[in-house]
Amino acid sequence: MNTLIRIHHATAKALERSDWLLPTLARVLFAAILLVYFWKSALTKLGDGMLGLFSPSMGAYAQIFPRAMEAADYDISQLGLFHWAVVTAGTWGEFLLPVLVVLGLFARLAALGMIGFVVVMTLTDLYGHDVISEPASLGAWFDGAPGSIILDQRALWVFLLVTLVIKGAGPLSLDRVLLNRAPARDSAAVPLSN
Repeated sequence: MNTLIRIHHATAKALERSDWLLPTLARVLFAAILLVYFWKSALTKLGDGMLGLFSPSMGAYAQIFPRAMEAADYDISQLGLFHWAVVTAGTWGEFLLPVLVVLGLFARLAALGMIGFVVVMTLTDLYGHDVISEPASLGAWFDGAPGSIILDQRALWVFLLVTLVIKGAGPLSLDRVLLNRAPARDSAAVPLSN
């Protein structure tokens, strides 16, 4: 029994020294599961032509402001500057933030931005698209059915992102490259960990 306990403790100590593993896996899983999802979603929001990044599609407004679009009879011209700014920023964020997470560039900030994005997306789905009235889509925790879109999937997405906020991007990241290229810091300064 003592041998088993020693093996367990030795394995646990080795895993605790593997600080690089958790953030690296979080970024790889984010890339494998969510990068293309967010990019495809962002592509649906682009307007026509070269200036599509500045002139979002009607679908973008309908996705982000479903009730306002319905009230405006799906006429974008009836919506104001606020609506344009939110839709445009959301579209840009949907392209930029996932790439920053995957590259590990400003990863903590990008992951925090993605958490905010997922929260806004979830609230829009729940109240704007009335998913809150669909029990199968909303789901419930501790129900033995792990496939709901909102409570189950989005909680796991946020967990991946929280891991990056807390642990940083890890050693295989552009954040680490920037940190290594930074001028020597004052020895009294608190070290930044990635």
